[in-house]
Amino acid sequence: MTEPRVLISREQIAYRVAAIGADITRDFAGESIIFVGVLKGAAIFLSDLSRQVHLDASFDFIGVSSYGNRPSPAQELKNGWDSTGEVRLLKDVDQPMRGKNIILVEDILDTGLTLTFLKKMFLAHQPKALKIAALLDKPSRRKQPIKGDYIGFQIPDEFVVGYGLDYAERYRNLPDICVLPRENG
Repeated sequence: MTEPRVLISREQIAYRVAAIGADITRDFAGESIIFVGVLKGAAIFLSDLSRQVHLDASFDFIGVSSYGNRPSPAQELKNGWDSTGEVRLLKDVDQPMRGKNIILVEDILDTGLTLTFLKKMFLAHQPKALKIAALLDKPSRRKQPIKGDYIGFQIPDEFVVGYGLDYAERYRNLPDICVLPRENG
């Protein structure tokens, strides 16, 4: 397998995460917020982002899974993969969301299916505010018309890993966002 190549360096990530943190601090000045990370990919982004926000903040996590017959890792890398659009909840939040400022933290805004599902679910809890923070945005793959409120980087339709994003549970610990080349043939 070909080695990943750097698309976005750790320095670029740190700069954008600090800028997003400053935006959130400004937008919610004097208020408390709850960061809700979408497991597992958003954990590193949430960690770094929360340290850049100078407000009273707490964490929670949510786990979801997309239905569909996922191909083998080799086939997924070669041809890509699309879920069926059905999303199921694996782990719900642990604290009440009603009347709270919620920032849903996701690693990548891709098809929009997961975040559309989560946004609808969170709005049913009647939060004071609901915002979406995504490190990466890949609008070329969007199937649902959803936008993030705080976006780190817009990226092309590449298979990316690192900084929490994985390929078959590997590469999450890379400090940069890297492109994993699709296999030819």
